[in-house]
Amino acid sequence: MKYLPVTAVTAAAVLATVAIAAPASAAPAPPVRISQSTLASGLVTPFSLDVDASGASYVTQSFIGELTKVNPDRSTSTVASAPNFELSAVSSRDGTVYYAQVEPALHSSAVLMSVTGQGAPVEVADLWEHENTINPDQVNTYGFVDLPQSCADQFDPTGPLGPATYTGIVDTHPYASAATSAGVYVADAGANAILKAGYDGAVSTVAVLPPTAPVVVSAELAAKAGFPACVAGASYRFEGVPTDVEVGPDGWLYVTSLPGGPEDASLGMRGSVVKVNPTSGQVATVATGFVGPTGLAVSQRTGAIFVAEMFGGANGAGQVSVVLPWGGKPVAALPVVSPAAIELVGTSIYVTRDAFLTDEAGNPQPVGKLTKVTVSSPLLKKHLG
Repeated sequence: MKYLPVTAVTAAAVLATVAIAAPASAAPAPPVRISQSTLASGLVTPFSLDVDASGASYVTQSFIGELTKVNPDRSTSTVASAPNFELSAVSSRDGTVYYAQVEPALHSSAVLMSVTGQGAPVEVADLWEHENTINPDQVNTYGFVDLPQSCADQFDPTGPLGPATYTGIVDTHPYASAATSAGVYVADAGANAILKAGYDGAVSTVAVLPPTAPVVVSAELAAKAGFPACVAGASYRFEGVPTDVEVGPDGWLYVTSLPGGPEDASLGMRGSVVKVNPTSGQVATVATGFVGPTGLAVSQRTGAIFVAEMFGGANGAGQVSVVLPWGGKPVAALPVVSPAAIELVGTSIYVTRDAFLTDEAGNPQPVGKLTKVTVSSPLLKKHLG
């Protein structure tokens, strides 16, 4: 996943590391009282979650390469383990659990795996091969918008800032999935695309997320980042980074999207929820005004959307925001610290929390939890299920 989702060979890498005092772009949603029941604890980076029909939960401990099953009685077991890989993108269907296995350093391999019962995991599809061959987001152009050529010429394409503009690079980082009768839909945060992996192993591109709305680069930011002074006042387009995918009651795919660059609110509340037509690939914005949206759940009865914002809330500690079917902005917030993944099962909300709390050296700590959240709001209860 791209927490600061840019490549080191582009100017965006520098933009991503510079804190900028900028006002948020939307008023925060009012908090709602909740209660949380812990189903599992001591998890390391629980970034992906699925809950099956039996009530069993499957959680990826992404950075240590483990897929953990949490039973309704709160007992746990290891479903899959690959210590030298990152495990992510878990979903299930008809007793089979699907997940992605990714080479963590260079993203030089990524495969969709499946495991059934007590059997050994097997490969379903090679996602890296699709990215390396097709590179879906090569159709997008990122970076500065309409710089004079004399200014663009001041960038060294081989230097640490990279070129002034660039097209989508070859990178795969499957982060979330949704298993359906048509195949497994994958939100690939490296490819910036929604993919479909068929059960026969064929991989296709469903849609490519567009670049984000341009951000104006101030003279102060240009100086801090080491950009040529001529970029002051110019606009920069970051990558749109999909982090979750769910099927909505209308048959469209609902997707959370990080805005690239700083994922906190320093450039505004730029995260979004979009929906994708799985047949045509059409992408439409559903809601905006999120900070670090890494997961979502959609009520199959009402269409209400619950969004896990890892860096949301007044102090950036995290929250789950609620978007009602007719609205394009969050209307309420559930105070959850560092939430990563979220699932809605009937009237129950399952959330992984404390998912990315680090020590002083920046290392993630084994403090993650799987929790079951109960809300007190009559309005929100009406939109669950």
